[in-house]
Amino acid sequence: MPVTRRDLLKVGAGAAAAALAGTETAAAASAAGRFDLAAPAGQLIWKKALYDETVLQSFAFDNTHGHIYLAQLKNGSGSAAAGDLCVTKLSLSGSVLGHMYLKGFGHGVQIGVEPSGSSAYLWTETDAVADGSGNAWGRRLARFKFVNGQTLTPSSSALTKYTLISGATSTTCAIDPSTNRLIMRCRVGGQARFVAYSLAAVKAGTAKKLYDVAQPSGLGVFQGYTAYGNYLYLLDGTAYGASNPAPGNTYITCVDLRTGAKVQRSLSQAGKSLDYREPEGMAIQIVSGRPRLCLGLASGAAGARKASIFYKSTLV
Repeated sequence: MPVTRRDLLKVGAGAAAAALAGTETAAAASAAGRFDLAAPAGQLIWKKALYDETVLQSFAFDNTHGHIYLAQLKNGSGSAAAGDLCVTKLSLSGSVLGHMYLKGFGHGVQIGVEPSGSSAYLWTETDAVADGSGNAWGRRLARFKFVNGQTLTPSSSALTKYTLISGATSTTCAIDPSTNRLIMRCRVGGQARFVAYSLAAVKAGTAKKLYDVAQPSGLGVFQGYTAYGNYLYLLDGTAYGASNPAPGNTYITCVDLRTGAKVQRSLSQAGKSLDYREPEGMAIQIVSGRPRLCLGLASGAAGARKASIFYKSTLV
């Protein structure tokens, strides 16, 4: 596609040169480097209550408007099996600004946010199918506008649905704000994979795989992911318990999105003083033009869970 004058103004001279050369996304030029997973973590949110009282599952930032959207299972004992989710909208200081209910969508392992004008569109899994173990997982992706207080089902007209890989299951996604790529995690033939697409191409119905890599072996219980530039960041671990005392088994793993190779794996002790402390979700925050790699932690007693978010910002 030709690059227009409007495109040049939007992405800047250096990025436009990359577009003219035929490279994938102009914004990728500004996403050089990777996060040092061994660097100390800073604290963004500490033990904040969400709209429902269940465990935080995942989160994503609206970096344009300064909001955080967090997915969790809806209150109620049957929510996991039905795939019913609650999405809480928070300010950057942790104040609840709104919520939505998504019935029959999935487990909420990861979500994405796409700012648009004065609004935000959420990207989630949908069309949940129970797996027989008490949980349900989405089979397709959905895009919809966040509307405070609204309840959606997979048949709602507010949804735009996407099937990017025929037969894929356990589909979730994250959005890299530095490259405007959509990263989908799914299972194909029982194997967990990460597939990167241009977000604009997905919306236009012309999506082609940019990268397709297998989830590396050697991870613990998978808990979330995100991407910045050419690198994936994967979160695994479990809550504190008799067999998993503090500082716990929460690990972050960096994977080269171009090759699937592990680059770094590091134990995270962020928020180690929390009770319960289950790792839940990852996302990229942009602050004054600089990226932060964020991870979520659930804490508190059952029926009164709290959410905390920590970040790493050192690039190498």
